[in-house]
Amino acid sequence: MKAVVYTEAGLPIEDPASLFETELPAPVPREHDLLVRVAAVAVNPVDTKVRRNQPTETPRILGWDAVGTVEAVGAAVTRFKTGERVWYAGSIDRPGSYAELQCVDERIAGHAPATLDDAAAAALPLTTITAWELLFDRLGVAEGGGEGQRLLVVGAAGGVGSILVQLARKLTKLTVIATASRPETADWVRTLGAHVVVDHSKPLAAELAAAGHPAVESIASLTQTHLHYDAYVEAVAPQGRIALIDDPEPIDVRRLKRKAVSLHWELMFTRPLFGTPDLVRQHEILERAAALVDAGTLVSTQGEHYGAIGADNLRRAHALVESGRARGKAVLAGF
Repeated sequence: MKAVVYTEAGLPIEDPASLFETELPAPVPREHDLLVRVAAVAVNPVDTKVRRNQPTETPRILGWDAVGTVEAVGAAVTRFKTGERVWYAGSIDRPGSYAELQCVDERIAGHAPATLDDAAAAALPLTTITAWELLFDRLGVAEGGGEGQRLLVVGAAGGVGSILVQLARKLTKLTVIATASRPETADWVRTLGAHVVVDHSKPLAAELAAAGHPAVESIASLTQTHLHYDAYVEAVAPQGRIALIDDPEPIDVRRLKRKAVSLHWELMFTRPLFGTPDLVRQHEILERAAALVDAGTLVSTQGEHYGAIGADNLRRAHALVESGRARGKAVLAGF
């Protein structure tokens, strides 16, 4: 099968060797696996972080978002059959989606939404699982709950923020305060449902106070946590919650004690990495998300479309993600 891989970590994305095309043997499904013919992928920050920072002894296939068609199933598969169209984010400890064929555990895959084409659907799995787990599992907001409370989403125009804003607006009663630093990204998050938009390139606590929300009960920190941490300590309400997904410089969690604020990490790979007893929850999230998309409740967060899945186009998509200026998700479709 055709695959796009790297063999040397840390190369600048402009280097053709940072991602290149090769031929690899087709994967063989395990008992719970689906063998999927990949139709579309999306690029996430994790793709670029792994490429830069994780050495590999053999060609490594990146990619943790995909839409495709089931070609074969493992002996223990019960939720899918051949010919069905699926979407998933996969697991970081297995070969990724930058390939014509990929194996994925059925317990972390879902049936793709019928109303989206492959590229638009591929924009959603990883970020939807991340946002869903962050909002409902980590921050502890109940569906239909949160009335009278505020959620601050920092970095709201990115992939996770773009779906988190929608989930919070459509499935809870929270007041959603999004941050964006450019006119086009501010317009984007308003379109997705943010009640209030503030500029995170300015002093954030002052921005919140000027917007009439000096205190917030929940904070979703999606980028540059260490740069905004002073503002979080000031703005978070007593007994509030902060959830983060990035890899910040060290922060002093002791500063949260006076307000009895709790800090939560979200990593959507935790369930598949550890084979947790609730692993199937990611299947359930993707099934629910597909139904919400088909009902018109959620929309795709597709941003730039980089054409066919190949090394040149994937390098261009990685460059965009590394720039920190992506709006929504960078997607590719077809080989």
